[in-house]
Amino acid sequence: MKARGDLVVAGDLVLLGDLVVAAAPRPPGERWRAAGLAELTGFPEGPALDAPAPLADRLADLAATIAALGGPVVDGPGLAAERATIEGLTRGGQTSCGGACRLVPTADGWLAVNLPRPSDVELVPAWLEDDGAEWEKIVADRTAADLVDRATLLGLPVAAPGECTGRPTMRRPHPSMRKKTTAAGAELRSIRVVDLTAMWAGPLCARLLGMSGAEVVKVEDPRRPDAARGGSPELFRRLHEGHTFVEARLDSAEVRELVLGADVVLESARPRALPQAGLDREAIAAETGCVWVAITGYGLDGGNRSAFGDDAAVAGGLVAGTDDGPVFCADALADPTAGLFAAVGALAALQEGGPWIVDVGLATAAAELARAT
Repeated sequence: MKARGDLVVAGDLVLLGDLVVAAAPRPPGERWRAAGLAELTGFPEGPALDAPAPLADRLADLAATIAALGGPVVDGPGLAAERATIEGLTRGGQTSCGGACRLVPTADGWLAVNLPRPSDVELVPAWLEDDGAEWEKIVADRTAADLVDRATLLGLPVAAPGECTGRPTMRRPHPSMRKKTTAAGAELRSIRVVDLTAMWAGPLCARLLGMSGAEVVKVEDPRRPDAARGGSPELFRRLHEGHTFVEARLDSAEVRELVLGADVVLESARPRALPQAGLDREAIAAETGCVWVAITGYGLDGGNRSAFGDDAAVAGGLVAGTDDGPVFCADALADPTAGLFAAVGALAALQEGGPWIVDVGLATAAAELARAT
């Protein structure tokens, strides 16, 4: 079926990267520098660096695809730099712009170690079977694969550069049903989005759908409110402006009722979390005909692995090389990239008509951005 522009949705499994259309061409590196992404890449004492590939052009392509699907006209590279611009972040080389993630050498390569939460720091001794006081020295003597495996078991967001090769997809739920309660090509102003996500990627997708005219209802579990509330109030406002807020436990009858009545459901929990709360994405999408957008660390088939924007970007291969080793590319680049891919999937699925499962991992989105350049 043709969607708006030249986009085609065909079959019951669609690679979201195949839907992306090209934005107007610009000279190499111009978009990266114009958005301020170069100023977020490189060592603090060294020069600002261009991306290792035309990553900003691909972000512009994602934005062009969103517009072609009836979404808003936005600046993809500008969205990727938005948090850093608001919070005054700058490049840290092998320390992320936000300061919580580090690129450190191992016995056979490099590793991104992200410790944004006190609970992550507390797990370091268990991860390394040591007191963790000088954890960088211990990491330097071990292989990256072993360190990633042990971190995964403990839920630590740790990744090796380029380890993720998955791709964001949209597919029919299992069991596949062709019931289309959301009419193909429905006007977006008649669409209700229930947003169960937190942080950056999911709320960015919700923001783009809201800018398209959809009604967005954000749900926060009082036991675990959106951690982004502890960051920039301005960024939080931008991501959620015009949305309705509901405070309710995820396992409550109120949330279940909201989800069953939604045209689009957005989630960013680990793959097993919502089923444990009684919300089976496959069954609900198949029953209601909704578009269910799952934004996870490594995709729904990537295990229950923890990830944040900086380590996931590294896992997808989004690093810049220097004589002194890899450095971070911009600020948590997997987050806005995943948000843009999720919006592409949601809009394309609405054009086709539900039910669909849109499966976007932070790391798979980063890998797709790196793959296409």
